[in-house]
Amino acid sequence: MDRTTFVCSCEDTMAPDLATIAQGCAGQEIRGAVQLCRQQLDRFRAALGEGRPITVACTQEQAVFEQEAEDSATPLAFANIRECAGWSREGEAASPKMAALLAAAAVPMPPTPLVSLESQGVCLVLGRDEVAIEAAKRLAETLDITVLLSGEVEVTPPPALPFPVLRGRARSAQGFLGAFEVVVDGYAAPAPSSRAAYIWGSPRDGAKSRCDILLDLSGRPPLFPAEAGREGYLRADPADRAAVLEAVLAAQGLVGSFDKPRFVTFQDSLCAHARNRRVGCSRCLDVCPTGAITPGKESVQISAEICAGCGACAAVCPTGAAQYALPPAEALGRRIRAALMAFRAAGGVDPVLLLHAAHGEALIDALARHGDGLPARVIPLRVQEVTSLDLSVLAAALSWGAAGIRLLLPARRPEGVEGLLRVIATLNAATEGLGLGPRAGLIETDDPFSLAEALAETRALSTGWEPDATLPIGTPREVALRALRALRRAAGSTVETIALPPLAGFGRVRVEVGGCTLCLSCTMVCPVGALRSNPDRPELSFLEDACVQCGLCAATCPEKVITLEPRLNFTEAASSPQIIKAEEPMACIRCGKLFATRASVERVRERLLAAGHWMYQDPQRLQVLEMCEDCRIVEATVGGVDPYAGPERPRTVTTEDYRRGQG
Repeated sequence: MDRTTFVCSCEDTMAPDLATIAQGCAGQEIRGAVQLCRQQLDRFRAALGEGRPITVACTQEQAVFEQEAEDSATPLAFANIRECAGWSREGEAASPKMAALLAAAAVPMPPTPLVSLESQGVCLVLGRDEVAIEAAKRLAETLDITVLLSGEVEVTPPPALPFPVLRGRARSAQGFLGAFEVVVDGYAAPAPSSRAAYIWGSPRDGAKSRCDILLDLSGRPPLFPAEAGREGYLRADPADRAAVLEAVLAAQGLVGSFDKPRFVTFQDSLCAHARNRRVGCSRCLDVCPTGAITPGKESVQISAEICAGCGACAAVCPTGAAQYALPPAEALGRRIRAALMAFRAAGGVDPVLLLHAAHGEALIDALARHGDGLPARVIPLRVQEVTSLDLSVLAAALSWGAAGIRLLLPARRPEGVEGLLRVIATLNAATEGLGLGPRAGLIETDDPFSLAEALAETRALSTGWEPDATLPIGTPREVALRALRALRRAAGSTVETIALPPLAGFGRVRVEVGGCTLCLSCTMVCPVGALRSNPDRPELSFLEDACVQCGLCAATCPEKVITLEPRLNFTEAASSPQIIKAEEPMACIRCGKLFATRASVERVRERLLAAGHWMYQDPQRLQVLEMCEDCRIVEATVGGVDPYAGPERPRTVTTEDYRRGQG
């Protein structure tokens, strides 16, 4: 045994079957208790000296156990088997689910990467009336304050202030805590002689102000999208005194160094955003609610300081360039896999996975205390943000034996949910194509009883397939493809291809072969090597498993003969390069050197003839197109090709001609 696990019945308010739990939790020594946090706390203290990691099946008293382990190096993990399993109308049948929760809790999560923010306490207060000045007075003792009034209402100047009051309206702003820059229009200073109301000087547009903290009491629309997620930007309705006070108190604490999670890791070399000034994939740009992602020359740029952590970019990124880090998809996959494997080993059948964030804990708690609790087959697992879940996590969960997946969101949809909806649509298109029907769905509610009703509708879901035990190793794309193929095998499906919705991230490139000149421009911009050339001969091949449907090839193709087809291809051909077009190289008619393809030469010939170019009216001169670059030079110098032998050029019109009326 490599772990000690305490399963407490919480004063016999639930009845965990320790033998069943032990079947699902291989490698864990299961120890029972009735009141571990009080009368039997000595059992926990004794286990601390045994040198093994400990899991406690209780989260309510987590602080008690952590305090007891303060001087110990023993790793601790906690799982809530009471509200999530035991306190339920089906609690007597919930021991397999308890095993699943305990197995998931035992899977270690990697440390959270951090990004540092520095604030010196320079604060710009945006306002329209005396409310902004009163707020600034409260902050003046701790912050370096400047007040910017919009000037739309008259404000009586106080006799004396320890900070400047100016007029101006914020046109735009950018930045984050410690590094804001605000562009101000109508900027003006007050006259010292202002009496009953401020008298403003001459206004100036385009003034810039830099600050660490922005307190917006202007009553105008927010300066940032999803402003609640922008560190250092505090906004309140000036008519709501309680909200203003809350914002002021929050601003007082924003001085010094702060660490925030680096929610997303980004590898720009994998990004399929742009190549050679052609734009391809913009999925993350389309779904980011905070403006943390901006386009770059070849890849997007993600500001860790601005990112609010919804994870929508990671959910839709087809290459794995952007990956959620709280935790990474692979680590979360290991936890989900452990839960599903344990549930099955403990005798559970047809589990439904309920993935939720902090919002879901309150609903599950209320349902356990005041309702029937969760069904015994529903396994709830907490994630940082539901909107960060990508296809690899959901598809792998189904391949590991989940009969269905439900994603719990608030009734008011959070920012960034568009990416999650796209992932669900892609997964359901795949499972329906395999004959399994839709398996993933949203539950959007703030009511615990509505949650119970939605979960009751999953009773008809069953697996009917043997779970795959493959570990989630590799990029999210590789994990997703492996899981979908495992589902196909388990379902006994013979379908070879499945159509997917647009922007799914899987599919093929269709090339009108007759119009392709094998210029190979598409191969030079393909960021994942799906389109490939042959260094030894004119040849274009395609590897479908690598294609992310970024569209760079279609945007670059000079002949416009490339289109995209989102789909899943389960045939062996998808995993090996397939030749799209090949030609024998054309030999120079003068020296015999291989230099081009006949299709490209013929295309140039057609265009020159169609344009009526004077140099190529003589058929003999067209032969120069069939020569290599060296022989063309020789032909131009010794072959009698006169570049000046064209038609007579029009006479140059001079100023004198215009004076004579001949212009």
